Amino acid sequence: MGRNDEERFFHMLRELEENPHVMELKKYRQHKGNTTFRHCRSVAVASFRMAQRLGLRVDEHALARGAMLHDYHLYTRRRETINGLRHLLVHPRLALGNAEKVFALTGKERNIIESHMWPLTLFKPPRSKEAWLVTLADKYCAFREMRGRHGDPDNT
Repeated sequence: MGRNDEERFFHMLRELEENPHVMELKKYRQHKGNTTFRHCRSVAVASFRMAQRLGLRVDEHALARGAMLHDYHLYTRRRETINGLRHLLVHPRLALGNAEKVFALTGKERNIIESHMWPLTLFKPPRSKEAWLVTLADKYCAFREMRGRHGDPDNT
């Protein structure tokens, strides 16, 4: 992975961050008061950094989009009648449905979103490097956030 890959990834990430639909994620809370927007950004950065450390060539576009949209469920769980377990099981499908209404997604991006809670999404496993990276980064970032560490994983 080279400098151009990193530039492509962060350029795509900036474009997504400026998208009004993605900015909606700033309205919703998760993981000890973190916003869904900040969580998704952290997952995107962590996914890309993991790929770099492992020397993996990835589709930067799909990785950035899948990571930023993986929790595009557009609600704060504690304000909804949905319980914790049900949220864990259904929010990937809700996020995918919401994202498909606004964005033209590739098959890889759809799989990243719908499989990010694997193994809970037993019949929707990750099918690409990018989906595996987001699945792992999501768990890593959620754990950090539950411990009160918000922001990019690079800045611990």
